[in-house]
Amino acid sequence: MPDKPIRVLLAEDHTIVREGLKALLSASEDLEVVGEAGDGRAAVDAVARLQPDVVVMDLNMPKLNGVDATREIREKPDAPKVLILSMYDGEEYVRPAIRAGASGYLLKGSGLSDLVKAIRAVAGGEAFFSPAIAMILLRDSRGESPAATKDPGDGLTKREREVLTLVGEGKSSPEIAKHLGLSVKTIEGHRGRIMAKLECRNVAGLVRQAIRLGLVKAE
Repeated sequence: MPDKPIRVLLAEDHTIVREGLKALLSASEDLEVVGEAGDGRAAVDAVARLQPDVVVMDLNMPKLNGVDATREIREKPDAPKVLILSMYDGEEYVRPAIRAGASGYLLKGSGLSDLVKAIRAVAGGEAFFSPAIAMILLRDSRGESPAATKDPGDGLTKREREVLTLVGEGKSSPEIAKHLGLSVKTIEGHRGRIMAKLECRNVAGLVRQAIRLGLVKAE
């Protein structure tokens, strides 16, 4: 066992799941749950405050989704490792998470022993993936998947992702302009560029893309 326990931050919006994970992980002597976050923005803030070694991150998070939270966390100096713990095994969820800087991707429903192994692995600088996730990455590395090409969503700026998130939440251009402190004309310009980049023709298409990118939850 290492001299110091691995410091873990749990980022999960469901309180009962978060508390269950904390109880289970606390049974391991080499793991210490130093904090919890119920949304993506709180997770980013908690990293700066608590300096964990590993962040266990859900993808569907309010305020800031798990992919964008992971990206912000990994851009920081001395950033902790991020382990995605998600129920989603689709390629449209896996690739953005890995591109954002996640070191591992574990599916919910895995055993506690797998979660502990995954945390230890990423804390030690290794990668850890559920078998189904590993197969996606293997196909990508071999160039066997047509979807392995660059995702158009990667070309969105931070502001464009903010606008797309708000569109996905059903907000109008005036509402988005007020929320972001920008003019309606500026928002319409962002929407036009987003539609061009994502090859969308209408608001419904933008909403679908926001869901695909994990920016909003599918109801």
